[in-house]
Amino acid sequence: MDRTRFLRTSGFGLGFALFPGMVQCQSSSDNGYAVGKVDPKIVGDTEGAILNVIGDIQTHKLTGTDTGNQVVEWVDDVEPGVGIPPHVHTSEDEIFRVIRGQIEIMIAGKTTILNEGDIAFAPKEVPHSWKVVGTEKAKMITSAFPAGIENMFYELADLPPGPPDFEKVAKICGNYGVRFV
Repeated sequence: MDRTRFLRTSGFGLGFALFPGMVQCQSSSDNGYAVGKVDPKIVGDTEGAILNVIGDIQTHKLTGTDTGNQVVEWVDDVEPGVGIPPHVHTSEDEIFRVIRGQIEIMIAGKTTILNEGDIAFAPKEVPHSWKVVGTEKAKMITSAFPAGIENMFYELADLPPGPPDFEKVAKICGNYGVRFV
C-alpha cells in the first residue's frame, strides 16, 4: 500500500476509533474538564503572566481558562539554590522539562539531576521536590493537569515580599490539595 493511501485509510479508521472518546471528554463535566469547545492559542516566548512565587519566577503560558481546565503550563526561570521543598499534590500530576541549567529533583524518594532536555513526571499523591543546582539560572517548563493549581500560585504571589510565612504558605497550598511532607 502506498503512503498516501495508508494515511487516508488509517486516518479515517483512527478517527472512527478515537471519536467516541473525544466526544465523551468534551461533553463530560464530572471529571472537571470544561464542557464544549476551547479556542486555539499561541503564546510567544516573552508573553504570559509573570509571577514571583516565593522566589520561583513563573511565566504562566496556558491556564485552565485557556485549556478547558485540562492543563496549566508555566515557565520557571530560577536562580541557583531556589527550589520547592518535598510536597504532595492530591489533584494534579506534573511534568518538569529542563530547558537550561540543572535541576535536582526528588520523586518518591529517588533523587536525580535533570539536565537540559531531561523530563520528569510526578504523579499526584507522590512526594516530590526540586531545586536549582550548579551556578547558572535554570529554565524549566512545568505542566500540571488537570488545571487549577495556577490559582494557588496567584495567591502565593500576592504574599508580602521578604521571607515567607510558612504557616500562611502551607494554608494556601492546603486549600488547593497540596501538602508539605
